[in-house]
Amino acid sequence: MEIETQVISTEIIKPSSPTPKSLQKHQLSFLDQLAPPFFMPLVYFYSPSTEIPNSQKSDHLKNSLSEVLSRYYPLAGRLVGNLHVDCDDSGVPFSEAEANCDLSHVITNPDPKNMTKFLPYKLNESRDFCMAVQATYFRCGGAAVGLLISHKIADALSFFSFANTWAAVARDGDGGGQMPKFDAAAYFPPRDISGYKPSTGMMKEELATRIFTFPAKEISVLRERYAAAGGSTGTGLGDVPHRRPTRVEALSAFIWNRFVSATGMKPDPNKIYTVQHAVNLRTRTDPPLTESHFGNISRVAIAKPAVGDGGLMDGGVELMQRVREAIKGVNGDYVAQLREGEKHLDLMKERMAQANKGELVSFSFTSLCRFPLYEADFGWGKPAWVGSAGFAYKNLVTLMDSRDGDGIEAWIHLTKQDMEKFEVDLELQHFLSHHKTSLIS
Repeated sequence: MEIETQVISTEIIKPSSPTPKSLQKHQLSFLDQLAPPFFMPLVYFYSPSTEIPNSQKSDHLKNSLSEVLSRYYPLAGRLVGNLHVDCDDSGVPFSEAEANCDLSHVITNPDPKNMTKFLPYKLNESRDFCMAVQATYFRCGGAAVGLLISHKIADALSFFSFANTWAAVARDGDGGGQMPKFDAAAYFPPRDISGYKPSTGMMKEELATRIFTFPAKEISVLRERYAAAGGSTGTGLGDVPHRRPTRVEALSAFIWNRFVSATGMKPDPNKIYTVQHAVNLRTRTDPPLTESHFGNISRVAIAKPAVGDGGLMDGGVELMQRVREAIKGVNGDYVAQLREGEKHLDLMKERMAQANKGELVSFSFTSLCRFPLYEADFGWGKPAWVGSAGFAYKNLVTLMDSRDGDGIEAWIHLTKQDMEKFEVDLELQHFLSHHKTSLIS
């Protein structure tokens, strides 16, 4: 059956207490300015709880959102250009919707194409607000909370900080923890970035997005394979001799390797091949920043792997080594240079020019593994499943823990042509989970 949702109401939720005049201008940091202009999405799906009427759930969500917005006041403001947020308590759009199906229809074999139906706006819609919510109710009594936060003011860690504080306020009446700090612009002062377009790389044509689920035991096999390969070649996989690769290292090397193989990618002297991993900078500043520092306090580590027969023979070992070296390079010196801004901006402009000329072939990984993905309990239990949505970036992989915490779901965005080749790759198929059981407990 075709899954449909119908919005039945939309209202604006304002902070429960007004933002003081002294805080009404939230300056974007240099890293916020560089961030692409799209919404980051998550959809939290909850098992049926028929004893709580939908109207009560909505009131509960709205009241707790109003309360938490007084702490996270920039989220209730409006973006002004690429400069600042006017924290004028304009509020957050909150939509209520009804689905024409049961929860099981959506989450038993989830299709990324359906996820946007549980979100209030398209991800790359140009809007000046910083956040939006949609609560969707299923026929069975289940519910979905779709949350969008603008990437212009937050990274993934900030997203979870807000979402889990909101859930805690809804559940316990108190979010606990540290108050968010909105001073990223003091660490990374804003700059004149004219000549650089933050939307570089965003595709106008539709991409194919698929979810590939890798069970824990198969990931373990990949980790052992790469550990053995690294040991036998004497590379030591980077600076730590024979360190066993992490789940994310092994899986990202494997996905890149299968992509190169499936698409028949060949070395080309006129192309620059890069593999990028998002890196949290909070622990890499001197002194380190806390998780409560809100904003885009992350960058990408860029590795330049060899492409061709040599790169395929080792199955991704060489890539893993280069990724480790790139991540190791995101250190105190890197952050200090970032705070200066000029060199990094020049690098970003150079990469933009290469992308515009078609010289740059990049493959990007964002890992949400080990993030508190399944902690958002609004008072009716933890999520049965958490989904994302399709981004307008090709060759993008988002890694998310499966609900059991051991497997990994890879949300992979490719051109339709590349996806047709990639998804039938036999080596890839061998490592996938093919029987997705119902996630409703």
